[in-house]
Amino acid sequence: MSIDAPDEAPTTELSVVVNSPRIAAAPPPLPTSPPPLPTSPPPLPAEPAPGPMAEAEVLSGGRRRRRRPSRRPVERKPIPTGVFLTMASVSALAGLALFMITYALGFSALQEQRSQHQLYASYRGLLDPSSPVAVRVGGVIPPGTPVALINAPGAGIRNTIVVEGTSSGDLMKGPGHLRDTPLPGQVGQSILMGKSLTAGAPFNGITSLRAGEIITVTTGQSTFHFKVLGERTAGSPLPQVPTGGSLLTLATSQGSGFLGSLSPSHVVYVDALLQDQPVTAPPGRPVAVPVSELPGKSDPSAWPYLVLWLQGFIVAGVASVWAWMRWGRWQTWLVGAPIILGVLWGVAAESMRLVPNLL
Repeated sequence: MSIDAPDEAPTTELSVVVNSPRIAAAPPPLPTSPPPLPTSPPPLPAEPAPGPMAEAEVLSGGRRRRRRPSRRPVERKPIPTGVFLTMASVSALAGLALFMITYALGFSALQEQRSQHQLYASYRGLLDPSSPVAVRVGGVIPPGTPVALINAPGAGIRNTIVVEGTSSGDLMKGPGHLRDTPLPGQVGQSILMGKSLTAGAPFNGITSLRAGEIITVTTGQSTFHFKVLGERTAGSPLPQVPTGGSLLTLATSQGSGFLGSLSPSHVVYVDALLQDQPVTAPPGRPVAVPVSELPGKSDPSAWPYLVLWLQGFIVAGVASVWAWMRWGRWQTWLVGAPIILGVLWGVAAESMRLVPNLL
C-alpha cells in the first residue's frame, strides 16, 4: 500500500484597500507663496435681451424670482393734417347741431321762464297804484314791453305775461300781442300769439279750451273776462266782432298725426268774446306791422348777427385746437370751454329768430 503525497495547502490572497480609513493618504504639499490677488473684479456675463414676452429667472439667496418682461413703448403714427382737420370740422358741426337742438327744446324754455319771472316782477310793480310809471295801454309801445297778464287754466296758462310784438325774438320771452290790433278788453279784435314747441311752448294747450270756458286778461285799464267761442283754422269763417264789442283771438301752430306737436304745419286760432264792458283804445296804434311779425313768419334781420356769432365760433374752435396742441388738454378745457359755450349760446339764440315765430 502506497501513501500519496498530501495536496498543497490553499493559499490566501490579501488585498490592500487604499481608501480604507485605517490607511491615511499623504497630505498635499503646501504652496510656497499665496496666490496673487486679482487687480479688478471679473466681468459679469452679459444678459440676453429679453423679448416682449420673455421671462428670466434669477437666483437670489437660493430662491427663484421671475423678472417681469420689459415693455417696449408703442410708437404711434401721427394723424395726417388733412384727416385731422376733417375730423375736427365734422366734430364741430355735429356739436353745433346737437347744441342747437338742445337749446331749442330745452334751454330756450329755461330762458323763457327766466324772462317771465323778470317781466312779472316788472309788470306787478307797474300795476301798483303808487308806481310813478303806468302800464302802456296804447300808442306805439316798444316791442318786448309787458302789456298784459293772461290766465287760462284749461290751456295750462297761469299768470303768464304778454309782451308787445310777435316776432320770433319777442315770442322767446312769452306770448306776444300783435301790434296793429287793440289790446285785450279794448273795442275790436285783439290777437295774441304764442309758441307751441320751443321757448316753453306757452300756447301749446290752447286747443284744449272748450266752448264756454273763461279766459282772464289783466291790462293797465282793467281785468277782463272772455268766454271761449271755439277753435278754427286757416280758411274757416272769421268770427264777427259785435259792434262796440271786444273779441280775443289766441293763435299758435299745430301739426297733425301722432307727432304733430313736433312738426307743426298750420296755424290754429281760438276765439273768445268779452263778457265785460269794453274800453276805448288810446290813439296812435300802428296801422301795419313788418312781415316778420305775422303768424308763421321768421325774422330775417337775425342773419347779420348769426354770421358774426358763427365767425366767433370758428375763431374759438381754431384757438382751442392750437391751445390743445401747444398748451395742454386740461388747460384748454379750463379756459376754452366757457368761451365756446358762450359763443354756442349766441349762435343758438340768433338761429331761433330764423325759426317761424309760432313754432
